[in-house]
Amino acid sequence: MALKETQQILETIKRSSRPLICVPRAGGADGYAAAIGLARVLEKLDKNADVVAADGTTPKNLHFLQKHERIQPRLENLRRFVIELDASKTKVDELTYEMKDEKLLIHLAPKTGSWESKDVTLSASGYRYDLIICLGSADLESCAHLYADHPDFFYRTPIINVDHRAENEHYGHINVVDLTAVATSEVCHDLVEAIEPGLLDEDVATAFLTGMIAKTRSFKTREVTPKTLQTASKLVARGAKRELIVHHLYRTRSVPTLRLWGRALARLKSDAGAHVVWTLLSKQDFLHAGAEEMDLPDVVDELIASSPDAKIVALLYETDDRGIVGILRAERPFDILALAAPLKPNGTREEARVAFPGKTIVQAERETLACLTGKT
Repeated sequence: MALKETQQILETIKRSSRPLICVPRAGGADGYAAAIGLARVLEKLDKNADVVAADGTTPKNLHFLQKHERIQPRLENLRRFVIELDASKTKVDELTYEMKDEKLLIHLAPKTGSWESKDVTLSASGYRYDLIICLGSADLESCAHLYADHPDFFYRTPIINVDHRAENEHYGHINVVDLTAVATSEVCHDLVEAIEPGLLDEDVATAFLTGMIAKTRSFKTREVTPKTLQTASKLVARGAKRELIVHHLYRTRSVPTLRLWGRALARLKSDAGAHVVWTLLSKQDFLHAGAEEMDLPDVVDELIASSPDAKIVALLYETDDRGIVGILRAERPFDILALAAPLKPNGTREEARVAFPGKTIVQAERETLACLTGKT
């Protein structure tokens, strides 16, 4: 990474008083781990960063990472509404408020005299955050509701865009997009190492190595390069706890998750010609297994492990409100966003989610397979 770019990033972070780290939809374990590690780095630079993820709080299999609980599912209290009263002539004696018919009533009692409407002005404060760091997000739309609910915030706030995918749209004011890396965590390591290697303590190294191991399935994917292995070696030398990572990612499974695996594998179907495998899970499956939606990433990983020849995996499931959602994954050269385009997927070319409002799970299966296999 060029020294000039590194210095620019460091100065941008130093000028920030309250940075925000964003993990996009389908950011996966790599996105969460990178965010946890980077937040720790910012702490060491005396910056109190908040972390928000479009897919919700940290998955259970990453709870071994220090301060995993800092990740929140939505942006709140971005701005404050300010009511300004000119009390230069008439001082305030008492202030009370009440809620009535879903309206807030504020009562002010003057010590003497009274106020007029011209003495009151209304305004909105500036945004709570003055810097956004997007991790593994190809575009702003990948941030899902985080962006959709607050587009003005994203447009008005400086963005550092950190990613490793070729499809990244370079939407940031500063773009750190390394196509030679296999994971966002790897890009974060290289960035931090270029800024100040001493920032890579044991917790940071463990978080970044977690992201890399999760992204590469313990360095078994075709994208792994000598550079990737060299970076992993550096992280281990910095104190990354490889055995702890592997234990929590691959050797620790709850009984409910194992039950859900069984139900998913029992219904596993495949189309060898299209390199597609898929399965369905009903709400009853979750109830009988005692599992929750947060267990689904582990189920998808098991489907992939059980189907080595498959390049595309689809898991369709019924949600608590009887809606149907699909988790779709694809290995290169396949692009899941392109394959599932008619379904309006949200995510990355490697993993995306689709919703089927008003459809049954059988109808959702039919529509999904028509996209993924080209067969009706």
